[in-house]
Amino acid sequence: MKTKALVTGAGGFLGSQIVKDLLKKDIEVFGLARNHYPEIAALGVHFIQCDLTLKDEVNKLDLREFDVIFHTAAKAGVWGSYDKFYKINFEGHKNLLDKAIEDKVKYFIYTSTPSVVFGSEDIVMGDESMEYPKKYYTHYAQTKAQAEKYTHSKAQEGSIKAISIRPHLIWGKGDPHLIPRVLEKAKKGRLKVVGDGNNFVDVIHVKNASHAHLLAYEALKDNPSLSGNVYFVGQEREVNLFHFLDEILKRKNLNTIDSQISFKLAYRLGFFFEIVFKFLGIESPEPPMTRFIAMQLAKSHYFSHAKAKRDLGYGPIISIEEGLEELTKKALQ
Repeated sequence: MKTKALVTGAGGFLGSQIVKDLLKKDIEVFGLARNHYPEIAALGVHFIQCDLTLKDEVNKLDLREFDVIFHTAAKAGVWGSYDKFYKINFEGHKNLLDKAIEDKVKYFIYTSTPSVVFGSEDIVMGDESMEYPKKYYTHYAQTKAQAEKYTHSKAQEGSIKAISIRPHLIWGKGDPHLIPRVLEKAKKGRLKVVGDGNNFVDVIHVKNASHAHLLAYEALKDNPSLSGNVYFVGQEREVNLFHFLDEILKRKNLNTIDSQISFKLAYRLGFFFEIVFKFLGIESPEPPMTRFIAMQLAKSHYFSHAKAKRDLGYGPIISIEEGLEELTKKALQ
């Protein structure tokens, strides 16, 4: 009998890659989303349309046939109302996890984020023993942390076997978020080095992020005692943030970043824009700068992947250089 997997956010960047990788392993894949994605369905994926924020809709689902759920769906971003982030990232997550427990789904792999441990200081080789910060500067990180904690509590109770994966700055061919934003700002001349430009960060190619999720599932089957764990995953090494962005720009035949702004000024501008946008009730577009963006651009935030390597057997299957070359090939098509 074929293994059956349910992937939420199957039409998204990471979710669609997980779908493709599961299909390669001859696993029967179902996607769960609010919308239908013909290009993913064409791969042989069965789609279930459901809004996870609506508990009544979720309670009508029959999840008993699934061996594992990969939960990648989320509301990302640095700006917007707390209620909207909370509704999707926590309430939707809770509705799904509770239903999975009720229907006795064995395994649950949750896509978290390293932002759940980012406060206001540099993180240099952080590991999974890091505590959650007392203050968050983005509703995304705060609500993802709430969901991660809930997952951990249910795993600790023994209600379900679950692992949380923390991939950082997912990129690669087809990326609809990071690279397009960088390119758009570069074309408008709005990209600046924030701070001294010597900060290092983790990044992860989408194929590596997907690989980590599948490894988590396999490891959990073999070693149920891993349930409740969280794992940082990334590339083979951290990168200088602005050198990495320059490499992307060069491969897209754009000018590299040649202007700079101090962290203090960027932080103050971010605080100013936050006050103005909040006072005016503007949720979209997001402010050109926020305190969180200033800190993310100016500070180091990279992590040890030793635990993922030890417990999951994780290691990148595509290198930074190979991923960048892939972007070059796309540009030449």
